[in-house]
Amino acid sequence: MNDFWLYLKMGFEHVLDWKAYDHVLFLTALVASYSFQKSKEVIWLVTLFTIGHILSLALSAYDILRVNSDVIEFLIPASIIFTAIYNMFTVGKARRNVKFNLLYFVTFFFGLVHGFGFSIHFNMMAKGADNILLMLVEFALGIELAQILVVFIVLLLGFIIQNLFRFSKRDWVLVISSVVLGMTIPILIDNWIF
Repeated sequence: MNDFWLYLKMGFEHVLDWKAYDHVLFLTALVASYSFQKSKEVIWLVTLFTIGHILSLALSAYDILRVNSDVIEFLIPASIIFTAIYNMFTVGKARRNVKFNLLYFVTFFFGLVHGFGFSIHFNMMAKGADNILLMLVEFALGIELAQILVVFIVLLLGFIIQNLFRFSKRDWVLVISSVVLGMTIPILIDNWIF
C-alpha cells in the first residue's frame, strides 16, 4: 500500500512541479475556452491526455519505443503553443464543435509527447519496481488527480473573471492563451532543434 501512495504522489507532483510547469501551461491552454457546464468534455480531454502520457511511458518502460529526447523537448512547448494559438483563432467561433474530434486526437498525441518527455526519469524509477504496470496505473492516478485540480482551478478562475469582473469569454480566452503563449515561447527557444 505504501508503493501505491508513493507512485500516486509522484504522479501528482509530476504535474504540479513548478520547475517543469509544462503540464500546467498545457492544461491551462487546453481548458481556457471551457466552462463548468462543459466539464464532462473537459474531463474526457484531460483523461485522453493522461492515457497518451501513460501509453508513452509504458512504451518506453517496456523498451518498445524510444524517441529522441531533443525532439520531444522541442515538441512539448510546441504542443502548448499550438493549443494556445488554436484557442486564439477559434474563440467565439460558433462552429468550434466541428473540430472537436481533431481536438481529442491532438490532446491524445500531446499526451504521448509529454509522456516521452518524462520517460527517462520514469524509467530510472521503474528499474527496481516489481510490477511496472501497477506502477504506471498508480502514477496515472496521481497525474489524473493533479490534472483535475488544475482544470478545476482554471475553470473557477474563468468563472470568477467572466462573471464577477464581467470579462467576456472571448477576452478571457485571449488573455489566458496569450499569457500561456508568452510563458512558453522562451521554453521553445531554449529547446529549438532546427
